[in-house]
Amino acid sequence: MTDGTQWLAERQSITYGGYRVVLARGLAPEELTGRLASAVLDTTCTVVPVGEHTGDSLQELLDDPDGDQYECLGLRLGRAGDWTYAVAYGCWQGEFGELEPVSVGGADVCLLEYEEENGKPVPPYFAYVRDGRLLSGCNLHLDGSWGYDGVDGDPATAGRLQELLTAAGLPGDDLERREVHRIALGVVEGFFGLSLPREPIVNGSLPAVVLEPV
Repeated sequence: MTDGTQWLAERQSITYGGYRVVLARGLAPEELTGRLASAVLDTTCTVVPVGEHTGDSLQELLDDPDGDQYECLGLRLGRAGDWTYAVAYGCWQGEFGELEPVSVGGADVCLLEYEEENGKPVPPYFAYVRDGRLLSGCNLHLDGSWGYDGVDGDPATAGRLQELLTAAGLPGDDLERREVHRIALGVVEGFFGLSLPREPIVNGSLPAVVLEPV
């Protein structure tokens, strides 16, 4: 059973700071985590398995001042149908580089990200890449902020997604931003066949790793 992705629009749906979820089709969990470690900016990281964790227990491990200093990046891993997913914990905001290199070799990779507590504020963001190429990406508030000018990417894929968002009544100037966020997630999930199991991510234990600077 799957839960779609619209639940991510709930307040603090995964962590206080928002969410960063990467889904990949065509990559095993070990390969995905290795590529995400390589995508960390300004440092070289190694992947350190730390057993199964809830979101809270992984965050406690990352925050532990008396434990091994893993810095502040962790991932919990799972499967949803033919998608592998990696959920970020710690101070992940602004720490990862471009998504395209994660998808080289023919993989499909999707990013769903929202810096919920950023005071600027930063809108939620979606991107879908395949084999090193952006197929579509957009600000999920669809509000003209942060350089938004429609859906970017491959003309055919991005154009079709734009049509579906418009058909759903977005950007919806009369709607509250969280509702726009939720509806946009629904359009994206339907178009690309995405889903995330809410219960194991929010309340369960999942295999976890930390990205430790070398």
